Amino acid sequence: MKMYTIGIDFGTESGRAVVVDARTGRELASAIHPYANGVIDQRLPGSPKLLPPDWALQDPQDYLEVFFHAVPEALHASGIVPQEVAGIGIDFTSCTMLPTTRDGTPLCMLAEWRNHPHAWVKLWKHHAAQPQADRINALARERGEPWLPRYGGTYSAEWFFSKALQILEEDPEVYAVAGRMLEAADWVIWQLTGQEVRNLCAAGYKAIFWNGDYPSRDFFAALDPRFADIVETKLSYHLAQLGTSAGFLMPQMARMMGLPPSIPVAVANVDAHVTAAAVDAVTPGIFVMIMGTSTCDIVLGEELHEVPGMCGVVRDGVVPGLWAYEAGQNGVGDIFAWYLEHAVPPEVHAAAQAAGMDLHTYLEREAALLQPGESGLVALDWWLGNRSTLVNTDLTGLIVGLNVATTPAEIYRALIEATAFGARTIIDAFEQSGVPIHTIVAAGGLAEKNALVRQIYADVIGKPLYISGSAQAPALGAAIHAAVAAGIYPDIPAAAHAMGQRHPDPVQPNPQRHAVYDQIYTEYTALYDYFGRGANPVMQRLKRLRRQIKEGM
Repeated sequence: MKMYTIGIDFGTESGRAVVVDARTGRELASAIHPYANGVIDQRLPGSPKLLPPDWALQDPQDYLEVFFHAVPEALHASGIVPQEVAGIGIDFTSCTMLPTTRDGTPLCMLAEWRNHPHAWVKLWKHHAAQPQADRINALARERGEPWLPRYGGTYSAEWFFSKALQILEEDPEVYAVAGRMLEAADWVIWQLTGQEVRNLCAAGYKAIFWNGDYPSRDFFAALDPRFADIVETKLSYHLAQLGTSAGFLMPQMARMMGLPPSIPVAVANVDAHVTAAAVDAVTPGIFVMIMGTSTCDIVLGEELHEVPGMCGVVRDGVVPGLWAYEAGQNGVGDIFAWYLEHAVPPEVHAAAQAAGMDLHTYLEREAALLQPGESGLVALDWWLGNRSTLVNTDLTGLIVGLNVATTPAEIYRALIEATAFGARTIIDAFEQSGVPIHTIVAAGGLAEKNALVRQIYADVIGKPLYISGSAQAPALGAAIHAAVAAGIYPDIPAAAHAMGQRHPDPVQPNPQRHAVYDQIYTEYTALYDYFGRGANPVMQRLKRLRRQIKEGM
């Protein structure tokens, strides 16, 4: 019996493939392929014209190159023969969406549309649709739309209909010619199998598919009469259950990937949601933080609760039969990267080089020497806005307590602490809303690589922090779904119990440090409420001014 599966994880900057033994979850080999065009946030490829602020696009050809490069490389390194592969699964950052023709050809791949920014993939962190999100939320509240509480009371600028409405309003020609608008996750499945199959997970969390339907035609028409028929003309009512097969690998794709044709391909999934299986967190009460450039949180429950500021709650959204709650933070690793790239002085670069360390490692070492509260700093982790619990991409970063003696290591530590406080805010919101949480698990490259991050999160949250046993947890989760689609396991929980990986010994919180962090968390919360809940909308005003100046240049 074929007992190996391939999981392919499409991230923000690259895609990675992992070959997994489906009997144990052991990873035989992995390979990473960086996207040639990366995140397109300045100019379209080959264009001299600057994109407006808050745009983040991608090139769908980069996704195909992951299939053509990372998969053969991982296969070769694994030592297995391609005929031993039983199934393929994928996961994707979301909401990452694109307009295509009716046959699935991305509009940006067609010469006549290539210079239209709205014809390209809108990455999850494309935040330029905030005005459209604001209108969606205002109308939903005015009408008392029953679906809004399922999304924490606020629909995000990152999600599907905000971005689709932006396309309609800013480039109606692109909107009109688009025969389909779909998640990139479902688009790559279409390329593998030749079948348009949309997954329940992304539709439920990002496209307001709830109680078996989307919002009403009347609701969309009230936003814009041209938007009334978006579901009928651009989307699909036929949504596939997670863990099932979307179809079989087509011969032409099989040749490019170095695989035999007709291998089962699992229905697509979202990177955070598929990671729950990778860490065997498919029962209620396990809070999973998937930490990378951003953080996405998943927790399962047996009952439905309304949690302010959550990203969504969907029955069957992770495993059949349970409610799956999602929350998250727009910026985590991206905040640390910004600091290193733009704000660390030359002498720190020189010191790191003299110590034979990269900059992250050096600052981690220096920041670890500090005690909680020693710097006198507290920061708000809103460099890319706030996903949960405020759901506002117009919020911005803040550091309080700076003085002429403040050091780079102190700022670095304060930024880590800020993201940990953001995580604690989310956990508190769930627990206060009746969603029980008994275990905290961190997955993703940031949790794997940075010991200081792990310890600070444990100390701030005040609970043991378990760590994923895989450096490629989303890809492992996709491989677990492939094992179910291939029939190796009867369902996702059975596959997760057999293949999921989690380090048995958690990072323990330090009680003394936790006590100090409780005091700083009080200050964080005061700033959080003051700047985030309307008492002082200075951040939004400044961001609007920035847009006006930029767009007028």
